[in-house]
Amino acid sequence: MRIPLSVAGVLFLLYPALRPWEDESTTSGAAAAMGSTAWIVAHLCAMIGFILVAIALLSINRVAAIVFWIGTGLTLPYYGAEDFGLHAMANQSNVLDLAEDMRYNPFAMTMFGLGLLTMAAAAILVAARMRTVPAILFAVGFGLFLPQFFGPPALRIAHGVLLAAACVWLAWDAKRVQPAPVPA
Repeated sequence: MRIPLSVAGVLFLLYPALRPWEDESTTSGAAAAMGSTAWIVAHLCAMIGFILVAIALLSINRVAAIVFWIGTGLTLPYYGAEDFGLHAMANQSNVLDLAEDMRYNPFAMTMFGLGLLTMAAAAILVAARMRTVPAILFAVGFGLFLPQFFGPPALRIAHGVLLAAACVWLAWDAKRVQPAPVPA
């Protein structure tokens, strides 16, 4: 549990730190950001981080782990489209229109938002059970995952720092708390 959660924390920091921060409101900026290898690596960091958190939560709280898995399942298709789809479209002359169509599709946005909110709910379950500072920071970090997308790069990187600290601290603090019993 310590290793997956600690690695997830590092990956959540790398996600915004490695992501190219070009002006995506211009064709050249969108092409530069989305067409770069750093775009793919950064988004992969988040996707792998979600999976590792779900694995780690199995030893902390199984109900939270299941809820987190559901959130991850709802979120990953959007991340995959963002990562690989936008990367593939980066050199199209209409990349801005394509990106807008993909990002703001009502079904995709709804699934993405529900996924992130479900992961936040799982993190809140962890905090409610453990009642420790690292568990509360973990819940705050996942509670802020959706809103941070509306902030500037510095805020998004700060969110990565918060999640990294919360995941690593929780990984090393959670061992002192016994896992919740599995319901019959």
